[in-house]
Amino acid sequence: MFRRGPGCGCFGCGGSLLVLLALLGAAWVFVLRPAQDFLAGVRGPQSTQTQSTQTQSTQTQTAPPQSTQPQSAPQTGTTVGDALTRTDVQKFVRVRRKVRDALGPQFAELQTLLTEIQAGQTPNVLQVGTLLRNMTGGVTQARAAQAAALDAEGLTPERYATVRFAVNRALGLPTIDFVQVAESLQRGQFPDLTKSVQTASPKEKELVAPFARELRATAAAGLLGL
Repeated sequence: MFRRGPGCGCFGCGGSLLVLLALLGAAWVFVLRPAQDFLAGVRGPQSTQTQSTQTQSTQTQTAPPQSTQPQSAPQTGTTVGDALTRTDVQKFVRVRRKVRDALGPQFAELQTLLTEIQAGQTPNVLQVGTLLRNMTGGVTQARAAQAAALDAEGLTPERYATVRFAVNRALGLPTIDFVQVAESLQRGQFPDLTKSVQTASPKEKELVAPFARELRATAAAGLLGL
C-alpha cells in the first residue's frame, strides 16, 4: 500500500505546485497585467506633458526678453486648497465634457460599474481586472483630452482633483479612483471599494446644483480619476 508524504495534499506535491502555478498565472493574466497596462496608459500622456513643460521652460529661459512666442491659457489665481467657486465648477463641467467624449463607448461600462457600486455591490478582483483591461486604450485618449482641456481652462491637475472631490460630495457620490486601485493591485493588495459618501458644505451644494444633472451623467469618468 502506497502513502503520500506529509503535506502534499490530495493532488500530491507535484499537483499542488501545478495548481499554485496556475493560480499565479491567472492572477498575472487577469489582474496584474491589466493593472500594469492600465497604469502605463495613465502615465504615458502625463509623462509627455511633463517633458513638454520642461522643454517650454528651457525655451523660456533662453528666449530674448521681447519674445512673441504664443503662450497657453494663464492659470487662475486659485490654489489647490482654496474654497470651491462657481468658475471652478463651470471649468470642471467643460473639462468633463471633453473627457466623456474621449472615452466614447467605453463610458457605458464605467456607468454600469458606478451604478452597481452605488447600489451596494462591491466588484471582485476579476471584475476590476476586466475593467482595467478594457479601459487601457480609452484612458490614454481620455487623459490626453483632459490635459488639453485643463490647459485651455487654465486649471492645474491638482486643482481639478480638488474640484472633483467637492463635486462628488455635493452630488452624494463616492470618490473611487481606479488609478489608485491599480496601484494597490500591483502591490498585491485589493483596496476597499465600499467607501462612504462624504458630506458637502451648503456652499458646495449651491454651486454644483445648476450643473447637477450633467455632472451626474458624466460622474462615472471620475472612477478613472478624470
